[in-house]
Amino acid sequence: MKPAAESNSDPATNTLPDDAAGSSPLLARIEALLSQMTLEEKIGQLTQVSGNQAQTGPLSLASADRDGLRSGRVGSMLNVLGAHYTRAHQEEAMQSRLKIPLLFAHDVIHGYLTTFPVPLAEAASFDLQAIEKSARVAATEAAAAGIHWTFAPMVDVTRDPRWGRVTEGAGEDPYLAAQIAAARVKGLQGRQRGDTDAVLATAKHFAGYGATVGGREYDSVDMSLRQLWETHLPPFKAARDAGAATFMNAFNDLNGVPATGNRYLLRDILKGAWGFEGVVVSDWASIGEMVSHGHAADTRQAAELALNAGTDIDMESSAYRKHLPALVAEGRVSLALVDDAVRRVLRLKFELGLFEDPYRFSDPAREKALLGHASHRHAAREMAARSIVLLKNGTRAGRPVLPLDPALKTIAYIGPLVKAHKDHHGAWAVTLPEVDCEKFIVSPWDGLRQRLNGHTQLLYAQGCDVEGSRRDGIAEAVAAASAANLVIACVGESAAMSGEARSRSRIGLPGVQDDLLQALQTTGKPLVVLVNAGRPLIINSVAACADALLYTWWLGSEAGHAMADVLSGDHNPAARLPMSFPRHEGQIPVYYNHFSTGRPRQASVEVPWAGGYIDVETTPAYAFGHGLSYTQFAYADLQLDRPRMHADESLTVTLQLTNTGPVAGDEVVQLYLRDRVGSVVRPVMELKGFQRVHLQPGESRELRFAITRESLAFYNDSLQCVAEPGWFDVMVGASSADIRLRGSFELMD
Repeated sequence: MKPAAESNSDPATNTLPDDAAGSSPLLARIEALLSQMTLEEKIGQLTQVSGNQAQTGPLSLASADRDGLRSGRVGSMLNVLGAHYTRAHQEEAMQSRLKIPLLFAHDVIHGYLTTFPVPLAEAASFDLQAIEKSARVAATEAAAAGIHWTFAPMVDVTRDPRWGRVTEGAGEDPYLAAQIAAARVKGLQGRQRGDTDAVLATAKHFAGYGATVGGREYDSVDMSLRQLWETHLPPFKAARDAGAATFMNAFNDLNGVPATGNRYLLRDILKGAWGFEGVVVSDWASIGEMVSHGHAADTRQAAELALNAGTDIDMESSAYRKHLPALVAEGRVSLALVDDAVRRVLRLKFELGLFEDPYRFSDPAREKALLGHASHRHAAREMAARSIVLLKNGTRAGRPVLPLDPALKTIAYIGPLVKAHKDHHGAWAVTLPEVDCEKFIVSPWDGLRQRLNGHTQLLYAQGCDVEGSRRDGIAEAVAAASAANLVIACVGESAAMSGEARSRSRIGLPGVQDDLLQALQTTGKPLVVLVNAGRPLIINSVAACADALLYTWWLGSEAGHAMADVLSGDHNPAARLPMSFPRHEGQIPVYYNHFSTGRPRQASVEVPWAGGYIDVETTPAYAFGHGLSYTQFAYADLQLDRPRMHADESLTVTLQLTNTGPVAGDEVVQLYLRDRVGSVVRPVMELKGFQRVHLQPGESRELRFAITRESLAFYNDSLQCVAEPGWFDVMVGASSADIRLRGSFELMD
């Protein structure tokens, strides 16, 4: 079953039309070239191999050799970095018979040389404009280095922080993830395809990868189709609607069928119902890995399954190159499907202008001028500051601990990540050949030292390592803390502990860092804790020790400056959590938009015969959308412009927001809805709108949210997208657990 939708593709095979050669000059050029190609040359366009300048998967095959490039048996490459190297490989391809240029791809996940916060941190900003700008800068630098295509954004929805790849996405909510997916696609792809400051975007991993069993990397996904359509597909649909040029398969199986060979995902949904005309690329060797799944007997059958299902490009398994000629000859794969896949690849190359100038992206002068440009670093610093979440801010001597008091004489900066550089780069950071990337990463120590500019003495002690059991540095740390007026501790994961193949069964602070914090607390000095990580961590003991607590994620090149900006009050934090933070691993998955039950969950473990646990509360430690500020905001005067609406109408929600505190700041106002009664059970609340609003002290503003049929619709048990008549609750607040205003309305037949 699938929701009905119009499709631009052939309904029988979900292929692009092959009889429209004269419908446009571009299609005519594609058909003319296709008619000249041998089957081997066509398969070459569907073959992607890795260069040797980076490793983003298990290397089991030799990299492309000159003969493969010169004979047209390679259509695209990944892990070739730098204008000089991309040009050199392109020169080899230009010696092929038909002179079809290569596409160069790379995992540009959160910046190129200038690194931005990891994507989950950026999601915390709830700032779509800033996220789009971040992607725009990343695309500008990558394109200047000869890259045409990035394997980003990752738009998988996930509710399990044990999964290492949560760091690449936007968290647990499909609405937020969809908005961010569209923003990132627009930022990466720029004004139009072919601009040399833009790259092709890839929506990945299609689909369901964020729901792997137990949060284990590469594991299985078993879910209802309704959950697939309602929770996991919306960000992909948003990326498709924003114009994403390519999609990438997921490593997982979905309900027993590997995504790489899943006809329902690729032919029925993506190329069918959604009419996607772009390219589908496998993940690294995922075609061949269908053998390990037990879905294909050998790589020959895997190639047959993948191409027939709708996977256009084979990344690094060589299954297409080895087996498609025989499969086509035997009629097990139709030439029409091969041609369709080749058309899709050629179209991208024509649209990028590579046939006019294969080297137009490989410009060393532009690369030198743009990589690490001052304006890019400024954008990275601003994005990093906008991603920091203030979780707690207590008082000492009658004033908040943060921002730092300018009169402080001495600060002790303590912890294993205070002087780290590479770790603050974060997972999936680009490592460039012949470039010392660490020179471009500002450590927390350097950032605060420069901000204080000698006015406050700064003491340092490492205290302990990120991992391991050594405690011999804790005494030195306590001595430094005892000599200071205030202590800042910088703790967390190492960058290598989050990302692909970095699932963790226990997600507290590693090593003896908790012991370090408890020892620092005994000094009685005000303690500010910065937690650096690529995922939500269980930080109950951290919060208990800290007077003030900032979640600083992995912030990229300008990490230290951004932390100093927030600590000093130069930037007022306003980021919000895009994932719920569990109290204990036993709660996982814990997320705000869960269903109610016949015996609803209760916060207290003392309530008998209710949903939950007897040994831990059901609520998260920190709820989705939570985040504090150095100022305060008042919500008032919720108004709905009508008590009832029809499905073809819209309803407007208005409210007054006032900054009642002493300093200017941003507030992330969140709109949630609840469908009280449905033909299938509906979540207790769902995010349907948000606005990040900047107000001066005492300033008020009227905010407006529009509610439409799309806001109310869901997939019923027949996978029909419906908006059922009935009553809906409106909730507006500062987080999913901090609702300030409520209202209701009725949807009429």
